[in-house]
Amino acid sequence: MSTRTASDSNDPIVESRDQLAVPMIKGEKPKDRWRIGTEHEKFVYRTADHRAPSYDEPGGIHDLLMALTRFGWEPVIEGGKVIALAGSDGTVSLEPAGQLELSGAPLENLHQTCAETGRHLKQVKEVGAELGLGFLGLGMWPDKTRAELPIMPKGRYKIMLDHMPRVGSMGLDMMLRTCTIQTNLDYSSEADMVQKFRVSLALQPLATALFASSPFTEGKPNGYMSYRSHIWTDTDPARTGMLPFVFEDGFGYERYVDYMLDVPMYFVFRDGKYVDAAGQSFRDFLKGELPALPGEKPLLSDWNDHLSTAFPEVRLKSFLEMRGADGGPWNRICALPALWVGLLYDQGALDAAWDLVKGWSIEEQQTLRDAVPSEGLDAPAPGGGTVGELAHRVLDIAAAGLAARGEVNSMGDNEVGFLEPLRRIAKNGKSPAHDLLDRYEGPWGGDLSKIYDELSF
Repeated sequence: MSTRTASDSNDPIVESRDQLAVPMIKGEKPKDRWRIGTEHEKFVYRTADHRAPSYDEPGGIHDLLMALTRFGWEPVIEGGKVIALAGSDGTVSLEPAGQLELSGAPLENLHQTCAETGRHLKQVKEVGAELGLGFLGLGMWPDKTRAELPIMPKGRYKIMLDHMPRVGSMGLDMMLRTCTIQTNLDYSSEADMVQKFRVSLALQPLATALFASSPFTEGKPNGYMSYRSHIWTDTDPARTGMLPFVFEDGFGYERYVDYMLDVPMYFVFRDGKYVDAAGQSFRDFLKGELPALPGEKPLLSDWNDHLSTAFPEVRLKSFLEMRGADGGPWNRICALPALWVGLLYDQGALDAAWDLVKGWSIEEQQTLRDAVPSEGLDAPAPGGGTVGELAHRVLDIAAAGLAARGEVNSMGDNEVGFLEPLRRIAKNGKSPAHDLLDRYEGPWGGDLSKIYDELSF
């Protein structure tokens, strides 16, 4: 989630609804300026007892952030607390219960993305070894209750934690107990955005199945491949889901603005603090009638903040954000952007992917979204067959798209190899969660603590 440290008092006041599409329009870029942004979260734990460390304890999250400054990261302060780091590789930030996230820099190719990921993991492992901390790449804490987890000192999280139980039964689980990998990609025009949005939204359940790695809750199997994905189904229906309107005739920036105006607010950032506006309407804000700030109209930065508080399967800001994947190990961090870059950044691949999904009805898409969290690659795909069988076709399209880009490293290798972890998963026909369950029921003998020995970074 985004981190704010200063009010943008010089931002223009939003005087009319017409200004609300500006961030999306400004996101348009010619193809030679398209970039790849990758975000990945990981759980932090004490190696001695697998406990999640608090912010303030010796060797805890604050000390972890400060130790990372030796690599050139600069502290970001909120309310006198270091809550993030900024540097040439993007931003290191904290999720609500101390999950550590790298929001990577916008990069030209996947070779750079994987190098960035490698640098980050090398840094956190070095510091973690000194502090007695380990890092786990999964979609959900496998053994922790909510009560066992700390809360980070970020103002927006306090507002969200208070609001979540009012609108769904699993919002606190989403905030405290999950991790994800996400990819942010560009578009050249409104029409290009629409095609990319539609393809990526239809295929987001496929990414969920390929990356599903959250089959445990509080130490036991939970009956799901991606419990993290299931959590989103009862987090907050006003700001989550598959967005059927994206496939309606006439969809574009203005229709997405309409959607966001219907999403209830969380907060407004003023004078370095978050003002609680949970459940209030941005439409009222436009009229100067927001109860939290009576008489004030929004700044453009307030609208940008609001755009970051919707959590659909694909999100539009000044770029498109792919949100369907569970957290995972190092090689799958690189594989997620490879999948979406291959599908969306070559026109031939994008057209082929659209041909694959354009006949799917809204009902079929929703059925697919509903089935994947529990069934993974075994879920039935629209038109027949399974999601696992669909994966082979989609990965072939992505590989062709990556090959067409022709982005090679110093060894002459193109980007296609970054899909290999997903190729192996598709070949086995099993989501990563299947492998975890097989280990749990086999060599681990039901002892889930083994997950820390075998799956840590």
